[in-house]
Amino acid sequence: MQYDSLKTFVTLAEVNNFTKTSELLHISQPSVSLHIKNLEKEFGTELFVRSPKTVQITPSGEILYHRAKQILGLYEQAKTDILEHHQSIRGKLSIGASFTIGEYILPFLLASVHKEFPELELEVIIGNTHEIAHHVRSFTVDIGLIEGQINDKELSIRPFMEDELFVVAAPNHHLVKRKANFADLQHQAWVVREEGSGTREYWNHVIRSNALAVTSVLTISSNQGIKESILNGMGLSLLSGSVIEKELKYGELAVIPLKGKCFKRTFSYIQSPTMKNKRSVENFIRILREKHPVKRN
Repeated sequence: MQYDSLKTFVTLAEVNNFTKTSELLHISQPSVSLHIKNLEKEFGTELFVRSPKTVQITPSGEILYHRAKQILGLYEQAKTDILEHHQSIRGKLSIGASFTIGEYILPFLLASVHKEFPELELEVIIGNTHEIAHHVRSFTVDIGLIEGQINDKELSIRPFMEDELFVVAAPNHHLVKRKANFADLQHQAWVVREEGSGTREYWNHVIRSNALAVTSVLTISSNQGIKESILNGMGLSLLSGSVIEKELKYGELAVIPLKGKCFKRTFSYIQSPTMKNKRSVENFIRILREKHPVKRN
């Protein structure tokens, strides 16, 4: 089983087109077909169902696809590890981050990483917590930064900072100027993140644990989209302080202060045990901990 055959197989599985695969990999279409035929012969099974216009992966192909992604990830990691062994930290560090972290926390960290390791190529993939966990598990990224919780025996999870969330609204919302209590949140319209995100998970917990009745829910998979919707009077939201910092400073959004209520959660980094000895990952974690030391009781 060869690297080129697996790379061709994975590309074809993702684009579902022989011609496009040959163009992406800069090889001839007969070479693409030969790679796939060799793999089917080696595994003794059909990997794709071919028709004149489409290519459909088979159940056997699905099994190989997930394992091939891991194998290719390990291969690239081995190349980087050998390079790092002989030289300074170079190669590529791929970081997955959930939206709040990726958009508002990570850029500051990346500046520190780049300053210390200018030859290191950095790549960032942003998604919700569940998506980032999948990327880490499949070796698409070397490390993930998440705001939600996961239960995955294949991955290790470690906290790196505490985050506080606030109930926010447009400045002219009727709850902003009064001394609100938690009961005032009954029967309100909310604008929230999508299922699978850490922020949505936390909002669900707050609503359920406090038995809050909700008038309506608008779901948007973007922090910026949520802020714009709130500004236009679509309702309330529960957002990280880092997300609303600028809007609060310029009076574009307002916090609804609630007596005796504080919303806090933990941001964590996740990784596969396979990546624990990768020098670029180790140094990224070191910088992460230096910038955001976890408070101990």
